[in-house]
Amino acid sequence: MQATEIAAIAEGGEAAGPEARETAARLSALLRHLFLYDRGNMLRVIEESGLSMTQTKALLELGGLGESSEPRQVSDLAETFGVSVPSMSRAVEALVKAGLATRVEDAEDRRVRRIAITAAGKGLVEELLVVRQAGMESFAAGLSAAQRRKLDAAIDALMDREDLAATFEHLREVSK
Repeated sequence: MQATEIAAIAEGGEAAGPEARETAARLSALLRHLFLYDRGNMLRVIEESGLSMTQTKALLELGGLGESSEPRQVSDLAETFGVSVPSMSRAVEALVKAGLATRVEDAEDRRVRRIAITAAGKGLVEELLVVRQAGMESFAAGLSAAQRRKLDAAIDALMDREDLAATFEHLREVSK
């Protein structure tokens, strides 16, 4: 990421008031802790796969953890993650070479190629889900009953947001 992009992101955060910044800091601390809680097992799986972060994000998206598990065009994936089409093309090419994704012909326009996840790609996505879920369960098990109730209440209070509720339902379906 370029310094100008980081500066633009940081400027967007300045619009938040002190209370929102405090909430964001608490949330950042929690997410950082959760991300590394299980000694970085999820990061280890990604590292061992040899995938870059862009490749990992694309694979997770193709695996149904994003908008849909339908085959996607490279340009759609690039837009989803805010990367250039050439960058996403290179990431997808690596996924195809690794046997984690494949190019498929569009049913409506044979000139268009879409990217679909393979069985091997689904296996890696499943491994990532299992590792992440185990880490979350381990964290939750380490909370007191009162802490768990408070965390559940806080999360439940956010589930009236359509974006979070839809993501929660989607992830519940994918992880079955």
